[in-house]
Amino acid sequence: QVQLVESGGGLVQAGGSLRLSCAASGTIYSINPMGWYRQTPGKQRELVATYTGAGDTNYADSVKGRFSISRDNGKKMVYLQMNNLRPDDTGVYYCYINRWSNEYWGQGTQVTVSS
Repeated sequence: QVQLVESGGGLVQAGGSLRLSCAASGTIYSINPMGWYRQTPGKQRELVATYTGAGDTNYADSVKGRFSISRDNGKKMVYLQMNNLRPDDTGVYYCYINRWSNEYWGQGTQVTVSS
């Protein structure tokens, strides 16, 4: 079993920055895809940034150049540095991992960007 706990959300003005953290417990492996999704009002949950099983990174087009994902396998942590935040980045951000075809999700952390 894997548990994921996110932190670092909050309220920020447009143009500001936040850093989200996700701590995993249980056994995970560096080749397990891991990353961040978000759910914004009125929309389905969407990929924000993730590490693939091959160690590559994928970003949503809307966040490229503004967000950066990083991972510390030794600490079982994944981070999302979010810069130049915009009001349409507002939503609940979820950490996720796919461990051998089993998906695990955190409880989510709220990010609110005011204009």
